[in-house]
Amino acid sequence: MPLILKNICKSFGDKQVLNHFYLEAADGERVCILGPSGGGKTTLLNIIAGLLPPDSGEMQLPEGKLSYVFQEYRLLPWLTAEENITAAAGCDKSLAREMLAAMELDAETKSYPDDFSGGMKQRLSIARALAFDSSLILMDEPFKGLDPELRERVISRVDAYCQKRTVILVTHDKNEADLMKCTKIYEM
Repeated sequence: MPLILKNICKSFGDKQVLNHFYLEAADGERVCILGPSGGGKTTLLNIIAGLLPPDSGEMQLPEGKLSYVFQEYRLLPWLTAEENITAAAGCDKSLAREMLAAMELDAETKSYPDDFSGGMKQRLSIARALAFDSSLILMDEPFKGLDPELRERVISRVDAYCQKRTVILVTHDKNEADLMKCTKIYEM
């Protein structure tokens, strides 16, 4: 079942953030949402995830679960990298280790997030979302804080693990949309 948003509106007080927004993504399609800060991109993802209700409009969500790479890391500091993945994704340690290796964090399985740089925390957040068995993955600025070479390697690995998933990517960088092979770009 495709993801369809029709006439989605959302305001916070007097500030209208989304005004009759429309988006459609077929199963397995990759869609990018580009726009300036404060333009409603994160709000839109939070509506899709069910974290915020729209003021009006209609939504059709694909069947199955969704995973989310938030703009903030949202890691549990008292759990190791491996445990952050197994606890959130409900997966076994072998899949957690596979995801950590894919994100070039295989030497950090027993390390805690507080010992990580921002880029390492970002990659751990991506690994956690990829490990979750979902048909839809929401990605809010997922590659921020990564140097250009590492970013390209990480995007390539995300691409490999998202072959059959619908992906909604929020970014400020059109190059990331191209590297992720997005077939549609919505500008806000």
